[in-house]
Amino acid sequence: MNRKSVSFAVLSGKGGVGKSNLALNICCGLHLRGRKVLLIDCDMGLANMDVLLGIAPEKHMQDILINNQDPADILLPFGAGGRPGLDLLPANSGMADFVDLDAGARSMLRDKLNPLAAEYDFVCMDIGAGISPTVLNFASMTTLRLVVITPEPTSLTDSYALMKVLSARYDVTDFHIIVNMAESQAEAKRTFNRLAAVCKRFLGFAPSFLCEVRADRGLTEAVRKQRPLMELAPRSPASQDCMTAAEKLEQLRSALPAGEALGAPLRNVSAVD
Repeated sequence: MNRKSVSFAVLSGKGGVGKSNLALNICCGLHLRGRKVLLIDCDMGLANMDVLLGIAPEKHMQDILINNQDPADILLPFGAGGRPGLDLLPANSGMADFVDLDAGARSMLRDKLNPLAAEYDFVCMDIGAGISPTVLNFASMTTLRLVVITPEPTSLTDSYALMKVLSARYDVTDFHIIVNMAESQAEAKRTFNRLAAVCKRFLGFAPSFLCEVRADRGLTEAVRKQRPLMELAPRSPASQDCMTAAEKLEQLRSALPAGEALGAPLRNVSAVD
């Protein structure tokens, strides 16, 4: 197969920063640019991508583990107007037993997902917030990692902690920052610079700036209507910024070699699981 499949994790140190909405709309942006995209809801405890899209899946990611379900049979297309090439692999919410998967379950998921992932240009993993073993392991599997932050001090603190733990346990030091809910480009750059300076001083590396996503009232309306903002209001400020993120991801993809979309974790951390 000639397709080069690149995976990216969308993650955050804390909840409430708009991570899932950004993952959804960036995927829509990539699809509008002609890419085949798979969106995987990897929040195994509090999945909400189906709610954002107003759909009620009969099967979920957990069925891969429980019933040995083929991931291809769980896919739900959600491209605007029925356009093919934009698919969701949903997860179920409120299943506490799946919040912290053991190493064997995570490895099984990766092995089951890779053949499907190879059929797409981009694979987006919308990962739960925080620093649980499952979050860290999923984030270490992907080719790229997008960390969503907001200008709030708590967001900066928790995102720093997330990158610190991923660096210490998995040797991951490449992160791309999206500043969400920014009132201006200047505020976004100030927010990023504060985080980057702390990382460089105390962790020995600095993340890169991917883009800002401006505060946009249209996002609230899109959530209420259970439709992607990119579909509901493609010219809105946040939609334009998500398209910028999609363009940046394409640039990053062009510089990467071909390989498995989801790789093994960079370090064996079974002792800390």
